[in-house]
Amino acid sequence: MSRIDYYNDPNAPQANSVVPSVTAVVVNSSGELLMIHRTDNDLWAIPGGGHDVGESIADTVVREVEEETGIKVVVQDIVGLYTNPHHVMAYDDGEVRQQFSICFRARPVGGELRTSSESKEVRWVPSEEIARLNIHPSIRLRIEHGLDASRSEPYIG
Repeated sequence: MSRIDYYNDPNAPQANSVVPSVTAVVVNSSGELLMIHRTDNDLWAIPGGGHDVGESIADTVVREVEEETGIKVVVQDIVGLYTNPHHVMAYDDGEVRQQFSICFRARPVGGELRTSSESKEVRWVPSEEIARLNIHPSIRLRIEHGLDASRSEPYIG
């Protein structure tokens, strides 16, 4: 299913749903960030997805990262809460979802890189390459927050 992200766009369609979701900033021992090239919007992103009934939010992080990338992780802490009502995602089935995402830091503990139906490319990205990738501003914000070692409190916004 394709989607269009609207970010602080006065012409964005009105949201008609909210789905709790997660994203994960996963850094390997070489300091590289785990990233996916998404199939739905053709942008680079950190792995993540929707929370399912019957699982803890930490279980959602572990499941989504492994589903999208093949990498097994352990959740470390919370980067922030991202609930900007002016960021909506319009899907081709008519759903227009308001952003509601909790971003976590997670540590890789196994697995091998692989793509999924949601990721046409998966790779460990050196920090100096991140700026050159086509990344949505809301994901770039999460990456900046997640890689900032000086942050002691989660972002709330």
